[in-house]
Amino acid sequence: MVSTPFPKLSNTSENSNPLVSDGLNPDPRCLISQEAIDLTILRRLVGQSILSVSQFDKPLVLEICKFAALLEATEIASSHPLDGKIIITAFFEPSTRTRLSFESATLRLDGKVISIPDGRTSGVEKGESLTDTGEMLNAYGDLVVMRHTETSAIAEISTNLRLPLINAGNGTGEHPTQALADWYAILKWYPQLKAGLPNRKRLHIGISGTPGSMRAVKSFLLMALFFHDSIRTITIVSEMADPLGPELTKALDQSGINYQIERDINTTLADLDVIYMNSLCFLGDSYQSLDQRNKLTEQSPLKPGAVVLHPLARLDELSETLDTTEHNLYFTQAHGAVFVRQALLISLLNRFDRLPKNIPVSQS
Repeated sequence: MVSTPFPKLSNTSENSNPLVSDGLNPDPRCLISQEAIDLTILRRLVGQSILSVSQFDKPLVLEICKFAALLEATEIASSHPLDGKIIITAFFEPSTRTRLSFESATLRLDGKVISIPDGRTSGVEKGESLTDTGEMLNAYGDLVVMRHTETSAIAEISTNLRLPLINAGNGTGEHPTQALADWYAILKWYPQLKAGLPNRKRLHIGISGTPGSMRAVKSFLLMALFFHDSIRTITIVSEMADPLGPELTKALDQSGINYQIERDINTTLADLDVIYMNSLCFLGDSYQSLDQRNKLTEQSPLKPGAVVLHPLARLDELSETLDTTEHNLYFTQAHGAVFVRQALLISLLNRFDRLPKNIPVSQS
């Protein structure tokens, strides 16, 4: 069954990226104006856990982003897709944007939320194992979103947990839903990425940070490899001697993408189409700021039309003077995370039957 395609954009083009008071605001309809959402691909997520970028491929990332665009551009939320479902947000590490965006995504779809907003108020603080915590959570809800300071925590809680689990950040490990939000923002800005591009149209992506130690940067980089046929070069800018580590170095080498490592962002800044900034990482038992020498301000020699992303929170590496410029895609990146997470929740919990009958979906 294939429904009527979503209406095409009017008075705009695929490349239209209007500038508003808080940066760029790309129209999500650019991802869904000419094709339906493929539920056959999205159904691969039903009942699954989201633990690592390695679980995805380009077709799945594209369908999640198209579904997120549909959620952003329409009133699907009014059909109450998560009515009767309880989402558990278990955050054993401080969070503002990720926890609240998951909770907002749930509540706007008429689901309910119960939360561990601070690990210090949980049984784990008393010495309870995450294995036992996982067993208890089975009785309380339908899906768990978890963040923890330890990389091994996801594996530990999964021992007895029978509910779908979303990794919202595990130590220096990964943050897969952040990467989806990152690439959703980029795809809205540059929808041509859906297909492979000739070399002259491929992107030069800069990453200012240390992917080997920063989970959001690592996940962004790993997901970038799915778009190898649309990326000309990836430049990693870091003050660390080895910002990648063996795992990421191997992944980049196998991808065939041209990449290079620089210490000064100004070396290549004027040629970068996308700049991904970050400085905070969790090392040991506290946050540390790395790569502080590389900063962006309105005076930085950015390429015309280039965009800046940042998972936030930011420190001095990203000046507020960029907030009102054409380079600011980081607010759109943050706002879009709600719709990406809505798309995941509906898919994991198999609530496709709650979607309105007139939306543009196809299925075999």
